[in-house]
Amino acid sequence: MDSRLGCPSERGAFLVYHQKAMRKANSTRQLENRTALITGASRGIGLAIAEALAQQGCNLILTSRDAKALSKSVRPLERHRVTISTQTCDVRDPHAVDALFIHIRRTTKQLDIVINNAGVGQPSLTVENLLYPIWKEVLETNLDGTFLVTQASLGLMKRGATIVNNLSIAATRVFPGTAAYNASKHGALGFTNTLREELRGKGIRVIALLPGATDTAIWNILWPEAPRKKMMSAETIATALLNALLLPENSTVEELCIMPTAGAL
Repeated sequence: MDSRLGCPSERGAFLVYHQKAMRKANSTRQLENRTALITGASRGIGLAIAEALAQQGCNLILTSRDAKALSKSVRPLERHRVTISTQTCDVRDPHAVDALFIHIRRTTKQLDIVINNAGVGQPSLTVENLLYPIWKEVLETNLDGTFLVTQASLGLMKRGATIVNNLSIAATRVFPGTAAYNASKHGALGFTNTLREELRGKGIRVIALLPGATDTAIWNILWPEAPRKKMMSAETIATALLNALLLPENSTVEELCIMPTAGAL
């Protein structure tokens, strides 16, 4: 018997106390009274992040182009007893982003977390065969949309806040047949890195989220025959990001790269 615990009855009392303390620590909602904006929140990684944040008590502002899917996505989140508001928004459209932030300012005075998750893929096409409308839609969504939402968010963010840009490993690697997607993500990484340096003195963290192959609907466009069993789940990405968000305010993860053990497929 450990002498520090005294007699068996004292040891039993200590273990019961320790177990209760551990349960209390594990049930603590570490993002209580915080507010997060998530774009592209109706499915995939965006919805998984919303679930992870809501579990920690974070209030949510969710946006997507698909009003029906957005409404459906909210229902499972309501069990976490957090405030949830929704607003449809096409992040490519400056007027739609303006309307979104009119809604946000009516809802909250401060954004603590901004997740730029809205993004689109492209069919596998060489540069020779890539149509300009496809190029334009991908760049406008993945790059322009990230810029517009970020710029509109900054006036509501204070020291200790965090911006997360979901970029994919395509921000640092290239894949033949996806020139528009690669270009949009490389450009968004350059934007993210610049933003981080501009906000460093203000105490606002900026995280580049770089997930590898994740089983989401984007593969229906990028590569319909992709081996999804080798991919990660959206929940895996959300868990990794949550751990980064919960770091003390004087520390940060600047680039969060999560890969399936199978590699880049």
